[in-house]
Amino acid sequence: MKADFRVCLDACVLANFGVADLLLKLAERPRQYLPVWSDDILEEVHRTQTERLDWPERLADSFRNELRTHFPDAAATGYEHLIEHLENDPKDRHVLAAAIQARAEVILTFNLKDFPGEALKPWGVEAQHPQDYLLTLYEMDPLQVVRRIGTIAAERERDEEDVLLHLGKSIPTFATRLLDDLDLG
Repeated sequence: MKADFRVCLDACVLANFGVADLLLKLAERPRQYLPVWSDDILEEVHRTQTERLDWPERLADSFRNELRTHFPDAAATGYEHLIEHLENDPKDRHVLAAAIQARAEVILTFNLKDFPGEALKPWGVEAQHPQDYLLTLYEMDPLQVVRRIGTIAAERERDEEDVLLHLGKSIPTFATRLLDDLDLG
């Protein structure tokens, strides 16, 4: 399956490595959606990783470079002129502007309060929690999602249950659903 549905990933999603890893695997070919971000979003991820999550600078640099290398079409540019016209939380207006410029219909964020519906509706964009979007992707193609969880488990030399239990810290409903469906819970 090749999907061309554009989804803007907020920094809080990309900074959550477990959730980001799964979302990025689902954006690899055969992809279930096209990820979108901006240099401003990637800079915010880098700051979060180094200042709040205590990642070494070289690891945060590597993560950012890998995103740019593996998803060269994800970069939204030329959106700055939109920021002054937006009414969502001021610190996240750059995210909405990037989504608008890239023609993304969805912003994935853990900070839904920063993206109220009335501020997004005029632009044809909605904010979703990553858990809800992952459940949608799972319902659309359960085998693909399970395969990507298996890939993550193999890369980490763990089993699928461990991966899902770790994901359950951030996206518990999604993790529980898969654990139940796979009879791992």
